[in-house]
Amino acid sequence: MSVAIQADHVIKRYGDLTIIPGLSESIENGEFFTLLGPSGCGKTTLLRMIAGFNTIEGGEIKFNDKVINDIPAHKRNIGMVFQSYAIFPHLTVRENVEYGLKLRKVPKDEMKRKVDKILDVVQITEYQDRLPERLSGGQQQRVALARAIVIHPSVLLMDEPLSNLDAKLRVEMRSAIREVQKQVGITTVYVTHDQEEALSISDRIAVMKKGEIQQTASPHTIYTRPYNVFVSTFIGHSNLFRATVRDAGGTKAIVFADGYTVPMANLSSEATDGMPVIVAVRPEEFSIRAPGDGLTCQVHSKVFLGKYITYGLTFPEELVLPKQPSIEFSQDLGHAEKILETGDTVTLRPNARKINVFTADGSHSLMEGVVRHE
Repeated sequence: MSVAIQADHVIKRYGDLTIIPGLSESIENGEFFTLLGPSGCGKTTLLRMIAGFNTIEGGEIKFNDKVINDIPAHKRNIGMVFQSYAIFPHLTVRENVEYGLKLRKVPKDEMKRKVDKILDVVQITEYQDRLPERLSGGQQQRVALARAIVIHPSVLLMDEPLSNLDAKLRVEMRSAIREVQKQVGITTVYVTHDQEEALSISDRIAVMKKGEIQQTASPHTIYTRPYNVFVSTFIGHSNLFRATVRDAGGTKAIVFADGYTVPMANLSSEATDGMPVIVAVRPEEFSIRAPGDGLTCQVHSKVFLGKYITYGLTFPEELVLPKQPSIEFSQDLGHAEKILETGDTVTLRPNARKINVFTADGSHSLMEGVVRHE
């Protein structure tokens, strides 16, 4: 039976080095929950704590209401799918999938029924008599998924399961994993550093940095209303501008460094007159306008991407935050009235309904209704 997972102020240390300083999170029963973040942020460490492979130096992890800190890994009833498929090369597909059931001494008739069903669910029935060496990478990953699920674990844990596959196969497999997870209804914790993968597959995403969760929310919220500048720039691309809040009798606006003003109807009460802020504008949130009706910049590069053209932009230094890897405008060719060329000067207007505004230190959002944990 699937379970809910609760982490309460969990701490992980290696000697004097604290990897996770006191993390709390709730994962719902049957949820597909993704831990997303850069390498070294602690996401795999947290997954291994849930699995029982890492000790817990503080706090508690619960399955439903049962504390599992001191329960050995083999008694937690978890299924694991790793980056390396970890399937036995000398066993056929069916024998690999049967392995966990044999350890649990499941009767032969019941074992056959369960294996037949899961082979059908993950669509590898026709390969059941093959050895792994005769399977593609995607087929091997399906075997690993079937073996993890067939034992009916309480929790399915997946650690970068698609990173060894090519791009096309990753897209195919993430759809398959999502479909299988929904069919079996099992609580799944999925670790990845791939933002597109996380956005496409998850019920909720927890974005991590240095052992701390920066924001937990649905994929749509994470992308459209990030809690801080780190989330805004880690999930997709955001262009960062300097600006100031203007509040004239309750009518709020943000004023860019060149004086261009954007009225804002959705700033929180924390955004007060004269407050310096960071404005994040995604590349698709610009539109080309007449001079004076936006922010003026110059096109310094152009990349054709089929449906879109992405332009690299240069703005006056006083407008933008320094040390950004790039500042971009994405143009949808299905709606483009004018194609820009390298060297062009262009005026771009940010969409007031879509942009995000943060405190000057980037620590949190100043948009109405944005919370850290959803």
